[in-house]
Amino acid sequence: MENRVAVISIIVEKTGDVEALNALLHEYGDHIVGRMGIPYRQRGVNIISVVIDAPQDDIAALAGRIGALAGVNAKTAYSCVQD
Repeated sequence: MENRVAVISIIVEKTGDVEALNALLHEYGDHIVGRMGIPYRQRGVNIISVVIDAPQDDIAALAGRIGALAGVNAKTAYSCVQD
């Protein structure tokens, strides 16, 4: 299966399951190109962007697993770039 480049945008609320989120990101670490986290203290949320280069099924699986965590929301944007 061809790899796709995508960014997964994640918003973690104060009560979000951060330990499980970090475990998932570690599990997919071989595919992660980079990540950036921004604590937005005034709103009590953390915003994380994860750039990933992986098969589309793997990207969708990771985003789905992240979105299923308590207090965590995730959306994915795909690039048209494929290998």
